[in-house]
Amino acid sequence: MKILFADALPEAYIDLLRDRGDECIVSPELGADDIPDAIEGIDVLVVRSTKVTATTTSRSDRLGLIVRSGAGTNTIDCQAAADAGIYVCNVPGTNSVAVAELTLGLLLAVDRHIPSAATDLKHGTWNKKEYSKADGLMGKTFGVIGVGEIGLAVAERARSFGMTVVAERKTDRRPDVEARIRSIGIRLVEDLDELVTESDIVSIHVPGGAATENLVDKRFLDLMKPGAILINTSRGEVVDEAALIAAMDSRGIRAGLDVYRDEPAGGTGEFTSELAAHPNVVGTHHIGASTQQAQDATSAGTVDVIEAYRAGDPVNCVNVAGTRMGSATITIRHFDRVGVLAASLQVLRRADINVQTMENKVFQGSNAAMAIIDVVGDVTEDVTRELASLDNVIQVQTTTREQ
Repeated sequence: MKILFADALPEAYIDLLRDRGDECIVSPELGADDIPDAIEGIDVLVVRSTKVTATTTSRSDRLGLIVRSGAGTNTIDCQAAADAGIYVCNVPGTNSVAVAELTLGLLLAVDRHIPSAATDLKHGTWNKKEYSKADGLMGKTFGVIGVGEIGLAVAERARSFGMTVVAERKTDRRPDVEARIRSIGIRLVEDLDELVTESDIVSIHVPGGAATENLVDKRFLDLMKPGAILINTSRGEVVDEAALIAAMDSRGIRAGLDVYRDEPAGGTGEFTSELAAHPNVVGTHHIGASTQQAQDATSAGTVDVIEAYRAGDPVNCVNVAGTRMGSATITIRHFDRVGVLAASLQVLRRADINVQTMENKVFQGSNAAMAIIDVVGDVTEDVTRELASLDNVIQVQTTTREQ
């Protein structure tokens, strides 16, 4: 395959792909506007923070996979990729520990005034009287907003500091996530307002995008306790920066921030931010995932995603429907013989029934199989009978869904 890396990965991991016969083009200088001119002939595109626009997918002739070498995919036009039949896959969970460590580091730095104390020391000022003023963390209530891999990793570490961890109750969490919440000892509260009101520290771990933009607004900040601490290591647009500045000025809110609106696009550059310069803020440079351990794990995960795609079984796809689709599902149990699926699809074609998803599972021993086909169209009794009458078909079952 021909793979374009629009952001740099460690050379050792790229060499793994080269050793498997892939042509790897490493061009970290490419920006969002440059990629469309470089996408011709590319099978796989790998990015970290570089944006992938609809123009890129529309200009591609062979592209089948876009890999976000990290967790968030908000910099990729996933719908445009889906419309073009291009997988968008990510590498979730590999940087969760790194972000969790920075989250607790920011919290300790805010509580113990570490940056200011270190700066004064370097400039020859001894001020034990001022820097002895700290609340301490044990016994505090720590609210986690966003209980994904990062949020759970943060919760584990907060619990080890002797804090009570609370999170919002949800009805749609996976059973394995619910089990981990219980094992960590997270207390669930009914809604976001209750979480914010109760917490001495609120830590944000949500994805970017329209659904979370300005999540931390004036109303949110008004619910926080005076002098409470806000930690944000997720996305800058989650916070209404003007509202946070006002809350820090009027209510003594403190903040540990790794992300900001309008950050420089590159690794270095000028950055003027009223929020970052505020005396109540301890800030870092969007480095949450930037440990060697996290970079190695993410790079290895990126290679795994590419290998899974090569094998025809893509993993961590974010733009493929995860639930049953269409107006009906047809399940065909059949003997695993040549032509059964082709004949079935011909029946559906004659009936003007469109296939949306299809999966064929072979039973142990390879004598029988089961085709599960999601369709749009009117699956009449006549269609079902015609399918059931085909050679080597054992049974046909149709489940119709309400539209």
